[in-house]
Amino acid sequence: EKFPLTQQTMVTSAMRSVALFALCLLAVEGFYLPGVAPRDYLYGESVDMKVNKLDSVHTQLPYDFYSLPFCMPEKIEESAENLGEVLSGDRIENSMYKISMKIIESCKILCRKQYNSEQLKQFEEKIKEEYRVNWIIDNLPAATKFYTQEVSADGEVEFATHYEKGFSLGFMGGEEYPGTVPDTAYINNHVRLNLFYHEDPSSFTGYRIVAFEVEPFSVKHELDGDWRGTHSRLLTCTPLHKVTAGMVPQSVSSTFESEQVIWTYDVQWAKSDIKWASRWDLYLKMTDSQIHWFSIINSTAIVLFLSAMLAMIMMRTLHRDFRRYNEIEDDEEAKREETGWKLVHADVFRPPAFPQLLCVMVGTGYQLLGMAITTLIFAVLGFLSPANRGALMLALLLMFVFMGVFAGYGGTRLYRFFNLTNWIQFTFWIAVSFPGICFTIFFVLNMFVWGEKSTGAVPFGTLLALLVLWFGISVPLVYLGSYFAFKREKPKPVKQPGLIPRHIPDQAWYLSNVLSVFIVGILPFGACFIEIFFIMSSVWLHQFYYMFGFLFIVFIILFITCAEITIVMCYFQLCHEDYHWWWRAFLNAGSSAVYLFLYSIMYFCTKMEIVKPISIALFFGYMFLISLGFFLMTGTIGFVSTFYFVETIYGSIKTE
Repeated sequence: EKFPLTQQTMVTSAMRSVALFALCLLAVEGFYLPGVAPRDYLYGESVDMKVNKLDSVHTQLPYDFYSLPFCMPEKIEESAENLGEVLSGDRIENSMYKISMKIIESCKILCRKQYNSEQLKQFEEKIKEEYRVNWIIDNLPAATKFYTQEVSADGEVEFATHYEKGFSLGFMGGEEYPGTVPDTAYINNHVRLNLFYHEDPSSFTGYRIVAFEVEPFSVKHELDGDWRGTHSRLLTCTPLHKVTAGMVPQSVSSTFESEQVIWTYDVQWAKSDIKWASRWDLYLKMTDSQIHWFSIINSTAIVLFLSAMLAMIMMRTLHRDFRRYNEIEDDEEAKREETGWKLVHADVFRPPAFPQLLCVMVGTGYQLLGMAITTLIFAVLGFLSPANRGALMLALLLMFVFMGVFAGYGGTRLYRFFNLTNWIQFTFWIAVSFPGICFTIFFVLNMFVWGEKSTGAVPFGTLLALLVLWFGISVPLVYLGSYFAFKREKPKPVKQPGLIPRHIPDQAWYLSNVLSVFIVGILPFGACFIEIFFIMSSVWLHQFYYMFGFLFIVFIILFITCAEITIVMCYFQLCHEDYHWWWRAFLNAGSSAVYLFLYSIMYFCTKMEIVKPISIALFFGYMFLISLGFFLMTGTIGFVSTFYFVETIYGSIKTE
């Protein structure tokens, strides 16, 4: 066989890919890892507070903090962001808040703003959509404290402290807020910043910030005398009489022609026993760890059930078949009467319909599987801590790019197994099919988000960086993997296909393709659907997710479930002399993605309160891509497992 690319050309291409990757990383500042080392503050030292995006679970459209007319510094400075942060819609900028280590501030005036009806309408719309404000101090996100009731091992009721990311921009008036007008928007124009520090003179000099809590309040401030800028005095807030929840709130109704709002804040410092290394524990504290253990037990029960079935087939039925088939090899009369899976030995490795499409899907499945495994390993080892904002998104993207080698290698090995030869065109389809679908849907959705002027819209420069990652690195790596697969000896089936395809007898209704595929898909989905719920809550409800240990166990269970159920179903299929197992093996496990997408529809109807058409399109567009990736990954697990099973059993019997 001749190859258009020589080995030297491939090595040169790989070196160029590495160079392009380095340039791309420099362009998006991918090595920026905030929060890795602790910051020690001295008494009175300035503590920077940065503002991040405004986000809402009801719209899924993040906005720049200064897209609303808040108090704004003279010069807005954007912080360095990696590719993962940009894709997540983060926009980190400086603020006017002045904070010093251990210096307590009360009723500090930030600014006074006079808003017209158009500006009030902007606030009102965001408050109606329940937008939340995200701030950052020392790489810790602002959090709102809440409590849950838990029963201890002794049977006593305890209250556990938890953190919710960000704080509300405001609220709509109603009966639950005394002194408010129903359906009128009220802005939280006063915040109490509760900062906690840890000190240990024997280990380090100074103080380390270990928690950042925000208490938002709405108060219609009244001046005590004339306005003198930030030195003005307020009747509604003094060091002795702080702002409380029962005060007259500040409305921002668009029915007003104009409204004056005074923005204020308090700074409180408190000593904490929490060490710097453990400061994320409250953010990541699970409110329902028992549910996760129930998920593990539920999934393990499914695996044990399938393992028992597989063991019965392998240890009893197959061994009996091997003995029977090998003993009757020389008995002509017995040969004529033999039944079961041995009868299709001359057809079981006959290439299926659309073999190139199957190879492309299996190759892409290898790529996604490699991405999932490596990212999970990094996450379990702690490299993808939430302290490294955008790290998880960046890791998924880069791992997918690097795993292009496995896509090219695995897909091409199967391609050659089917005696196909047009490897250049085939490799191109592996390199562009799934990424092309993802990029097309992503680009279309991005155009709509752009129209909404949301920070969730990826800038043009970042889109170019993604294209460089795709065509500059991923595509060459796919070709590199394909090249090495072609260099190896061509794989051969353990039993050569016959010249004439064998007639397949009529199958029972319960063995029909559609019915068996959709019934089988329930088991892999059932093994992981509880963990899927928490992942979806993290993505769509903006909750913290750091239970990668649980996720890794569930992923292993999912892997085993997909492998075992497809092997069991393939054995039953072959025993009924149906040798069209190639596509069914892939679809049996891959059909779990159909249940994933159906579950996302149920989740949308029961958990989400989205009304904007663009937000609905974002939800279902991204869930479709996630389901498609899940389909390719689980389908590949089932197909490869079944392939080796079929090779093993047919390689163990004697045939003419």
